[in-house]
Amino acid sequence: MQQPTLGQRILALRQEKGLTQEELVAQCNISVRTIQRIEAGEVTPRSYTVKTILSVLGEDYESFAESNMESGLKKAFFLKIDDDKHATFLTRNLKIAWISGIVYLILGFVELPADTSRILGEGALFPNFVYILIKVCVLASIIVFLRGFILTGNILQNYLLKIVVFILLAFHTAYYALDIASLYIPALTHEAILMIESVSIGIVGILMGIAVLRLHKILGTTATLTGIFEILTYACFALVFTAIAGAVLLIPTLILEIILLYKVADLVQQKMHS
Repeated sequence: MQQPTLGQRILALRQEKGLTQEELVAQCNISVRTIQRIEAGEVTPRSYTVKTILSVLGEDYESFAESNMESGLKKAFFLKIDDDKHATFLTRNLKIAWISGIVYLILGFVELPADTSRILGEGALFPNFVYILIKVCVLASIIVFLRGFILTGNILQNYLLKIVVFILLAFHTAYYALDIASLYIPALTHEAILMIESVSIGIVGILMGIAVLRLHKILGTTATLTGIFEILTYACFALVFTAIAGAVLLIPTLILEIILLYKVADLVQQKMHS
């Protein structure tokens, strides 16, 4: 967080707690002059100094430092919850996520023939309204499924995973919208959309695989296998000419991702009862 916003928020917190600058100084062992300059926005303190001040003021550093956009995204994905409901919330929503993964896997066997028929120029396999319904259902299942990985990133403090998944969500939403629009706008060729989607999501998917590999110490072999399969699968998509191999590899990759979310949900459940 940049000045002067940082100083203004610290000033507001201090006043909310009913502390004078001298009282705050006495508790965090920082000079009055430093506090004055921080609150006035004259200097940007080190993160250690900010954490020390926030600790005295009873504020969580991560929540304090997040931007308005980050806060909005958390609210949009229902990631801001009360502490006393935290474990129950996580368990329930992780369960919904891996179930959505199963739904996505099943719908893929309907979506793939429909897309293949369009690519090969054999005409629409389904009427437009059915095709759109399939795409909307697939996108909805992807969003809920990937949300499980955002929760996993929160739980296991894997920030790369959270960032990458948010990017994947944005890409998927954009490409599915374009895919539907291509039914009515001739300039939007289905083949071009799929090619761009394959490359971009492939690259981001490789980063997701790297992020998942970082969960090895906590989730063991499941994280390792999932990460490796994600890297291989999305590398095939990124290369485009091996996208068919990627589509085949996507099946075991999705199964491993579902198992991974199931294990995270089980881990939270165990912590809740320990």
